[in-house]
Amino acid sequence: MSKSKRNGGLRFQPAGGSRAPQVPVGKKQRLAIERLAGDGRGIAFVEGRTWFVSGALAGEEVEARVLNAHGKVVEARLERVFSASPERREAPCRHFERCGGCNLQHLPHADQLELKQRLLAEQLQRVAGVAPEQWAPPLSGPEFGYRRRARVAVRWDQKAKKLDVGFRAEATQDIVAIDDCPVLVQPLQSVMRHLPLLLQSLAKPQLIGHVELFSGTALAMLVRHTGALGEADMARLQAFCAEAGVQLWLQGEGAPAPAEPGRELGFALEPWNLTLAYRPGDFVQVNAGVNTAMIEQALDWLAPQADERVLDLFCGLGNFALPLAQRSAEVVAVEGVQAMVERAAANARSNNLNNVRCFQADLSQPLSASGWAAEGFSAVLLDPPRDGAYEVVRKIAALGAKRLVYVSCNPATLARDTLELIKQGYRLKRAGILDMFPQTAHVEAMALFEVG
Repeated sequence: MSKSKRNGGLRFQPAGGSRAPQVPVGKKQRLAIERLAGDGRGIAFVEGRTWFVSGALAGEEVEARVLNAHGKVVEARLERVFSASPERREAPCRHFERCGGCNLQHLPHADQLELKQRLLAEQLQRVAGVAPEQWAPPLSGPEFGYRRRARVAVRWDQKAKKLDVGFRAEATQDIVAIDDCPVLVQPLQSVMRHLPLLLQSLAKPQLIGHVELFSGTALAMLVRHTGALGEADMARLQAFCAEAGVQLWLQGEGAPAPAEPGRELGFALEPWNLTLAYRPGDFVQVNAGVNTAMIEQALDWLAPQADERVLDLFCGLGNFALPLAQRSAEVVAVEGVQAMVERAAANARSNNLNNVRCFQADLSQPLSASGWAAEGFSAVLLDPPRDGAYEVVRKIAALGAKRLVYVSCNPATLARDTLELIKQGYRLKRAGILDMFPQTAHVEAMALFEVG
């Protein structure tokens, strides 16, 4: 219901009414944390307002500082713990109190997994009124040293005449100066340690927009620049990359391109002897170990047979489509962005998989208008973005698939789409979390649906 309908359409308080004063930014407040929110923040209630406190745990007495306040909601960050939860641990990263990248480092990894499992179960029950017939154990890997891709924030401070390099602070556009990040894979940690000094040494550092780091079949560094880089600065970047064994990629107004033509970048799916080409800016799962375990579980649950046709929706570069093709008669891989469709098709060809057909389609709309959808499928795999696949799943039973695996990065939209699948006669057979982002409250999940 809109705000105007809730208050009768009045923009201002009626005569004689009063509006409670807003909580000022920076104010400190003592709070009793009752539980954790879906994003891992602690929840407290004071004088009709709901406080969300990052860094706080359930059962704690804390002092929090206000970051933002609107209406009855106050966002705050932990300042001091008066009474600590027995679950609390000292955050392993020295930047934890300011950096906005990881928000659960104060919670042991086993408790992080339990929290994510509970959040998934609550969403499925609250929205779809269902629990899976079987819960799968969490898929997880090392809690640190897992991230093979990172975007490094860069900003020129005109007043101080200096370049800030690091990651965004929580709830602000401030950049926390960072030259070490324990969640990065080890090769990228080494690059990160020397990156700030390199960028700050450039003659025109104000031309740098941001930097992306990637570790796959090669190490790579993408430099996004807002103007033409001078010869001296290009030489510095190239010398740094040559010494570090890193490919240099550049992006001005056009698409990313390697500084040295012919350079190739990709990532391996070792259990299937596959290599997928990748370009900076393409979507790729950041956690290689959990990605492999996720594919293995999807293949096990979907169980494609040698004579079956399988549909892979939101296929990206072919992360699922290519392993599926090794086990089935044909895979139809569908993606919304034409450039990604072309890259998926090229990846199939380069891996000698001739039973993959790739198509572009608007996956925010029903599939009925697509010619390939009329052919029918034995099984379907979906890996949609955060907003889910509502329009796709509304009529997915018409495809004839008896088995469906849904890989989700948002439990709320998974639960919403689960309700639609149940209406069409599917049963939720299995579900479980995928710990793709340890130290954060981000929940990924996999669900298996079967007809009957």
